[in-house]
Amino acid sequence: MSGHDLVASAPFSGPGPVRSDSAALVQNFPAVYRDYFDFVWSCTRRLGVSAEATDDVVQEVFIVIHSRLHTLERPAALRSWIYGVVRRVVSAHHRARRSKLDSAAPFDLAELPGPRQPTPLDLAEQNDQVKLLWSVLDELDDDKREVFVLAELEEMTAPEISEAIDIPINTAYSRLRAARQAFNEALARRVARGELCRT
Repeated sequence: MSGHDLVASAPFSGPGPVRSDSAALVQNFPAVYRDYFDFVWSCTRRLGVSAEATDDVVQEVFIVIHSRLHTLERPAALRSWIYGVVRRVVSAHHRARRSKLDSAAPFDLAELPGPRQPTPLDLAEQNDQVKLLWSVLDELDDDKREVFVLAELEEMTAPEISEAIDIPINTAYSRLRAARQAFNEALARRVARGELCRT
């Protein structure tokens, strides 16, 4: 199995709408919601939000998008702009969660809600190849992992990544090259250990 095959097996939300439609979408929030819901959901999960919290975080992302859509200066950059919103909302979620955990009193496990039914994404993430993909990605540092996921799973271009995470375009290209090299090296180590067969 190659790195490309492994990446191709991961759940993929697909690209956003054709860029020429972006100007119309800025004026039409329901269309933005419909066309970008899967993208927001998958990015939220890939940025480490738990399955239990994803619904709330995705809702918060779209509240922010609705309130700030009028500030989008370049409609053609809608998907990058949306990812920037996701990134900031998820970061705030993680900070709030850490703060809550730091100040939390002891709790009774019996008071916790029961398990909910798994979503289609949850079920897809249980696939062995997907588990392997995420375990390989866990060997990358946060910066490399983020650009790799955006490029290989969300199919964003380097200019889109540059805009989405606010880094210079040359940094986006060099970080992506380094991420791909690190991913392939981690994958090769798995092959050497017999964890998977390269095809």
